Amino acid sequence: MTKRDILILPEAKLRLVSDPVERVDDAVRQLADDMLETMYAAPGIGLAAIQIGEPRRMLVMDVAREDEDPDPMVVINPEIVWESPELSVYQEGCLSIPEYYADVERPARIGLRFLDREGAERELEADGLLATCLQHEIDHLNGVLFIDHISKLKRDRVMKKFQKQARLAEKS
Repeated sequence: MTKRDILILPEAKLRLVSDPVERVDDAVRQLADDMLETMYAAPGIGLAAIQIGEPRRMLVMDVAREDEDPDPMVVINPEIVWESPELSVYQEGCLSIPEYYADVERPARIGLRFLDREGAERELEADGLLATCLQHEIDHLNGVLFIDHISKLKRDRVMKKFQKQARLAEKS
């Protein structure tokens, strides 16, 4: 396993739409292992492949609480097949937008179809934090960031802040 660098806003690659994974093989499993190591080291609860510069439709996550054993998930080619009309609001953050948090409203429950680490097709019903995290990471695969779900004014402020940080980093 190798810890990878996480792309930070305003990196343009974060807006790419990721390509489906054609075949789940050892290389894909190695990428999943690298993603999990990167996510845990950050630390975070979810990471999409595009966040480490790999435009592939896969994500990893672990929403286990600190007092629980780790419960890593590898989700390949996820597809939301249904979502509840009820909504929920969670304060979201993102490893690609460090130290910024905002309330985001999303469907409270979803149905998901995906391939697991071995390439087996799975279906999952999710609610609570798991549903929110899955939707957040799937957004990444579609080039969408959680700040796209907040007001334009707040989004513009965040973008300006991270663009300024990127310019300062280039100069140093």
